[in-house]
Amino acid sequence: MAGGPTMRSYLNDATVKDRRLAGPTLLRILGFARPYRAQLAAFVGLLVLSAAAGAVTPLLFRRLIDDGIATGDRTLVLALAAAAAGIALVTAALAVAERWLSSRVGEGLILDLRTAVFDHVQRMPLAFFARARTGALVQRLNGDVLGAQQAFTSTLQTVVSNGLTIAFTLAAMVAMSWQLTLVSVVLVPAYNNPARWFGRRL
Repeated sequence: MAGGPTMRSYLNDATVKDRRLAGPTLLRILGFARPYRAQLAAFVGLLVLSAAAGAVTPLLFRRLIDDGIATGDRTLVLALAAAAAGIALVTAALAVAERWLSSRVGEGLILDLRTAVFDHVQRMPLAFFARARTGALVQRLNGDVLGAQQAFTSTLQTVVSNGLTIAFTLAAMVAMSWQLTLVSVVLVPAYNNPARWFGRRL
């Protein structure tokens, strides 16, 4: 799950991207996540398992080709093929569990945030409603709440998953060939920097 247009719009908003969260504000944000800390921990654990399973697969195929197919060992080929199929099934099950946990945490956060915002609006004096724009209030209850929810689910998943995938993939690459891994790492800026430059221009 990507961050979505809501998070991207915040990153492009000059009034938001240049501001830093104060300590008390950060503590209030974390307070909303406290009831879901066990589920968030399980969510991160599933991301770790999923990234590890993705890194194990190429190692299995390397052994299947080098030690099984190349030597004609049918027993080993069948065993490793079954293991690869098992990992694929486990990865699919992990993806479903990740989506389920993400939905539980996300929908719970939406309920808590909207309830808190609505309760706060209900306590405001009548003069506030005379000054405030109706569209701005609706945006607080709808768009801003969704953006905060995505920070705990979509953004968390993207950051943690990508970081773990890079770490496990590099480990698997080093295990197979540290020379090719070094060449690949050196060439990353040659592909990444032009893409970032074109992205900014677009």
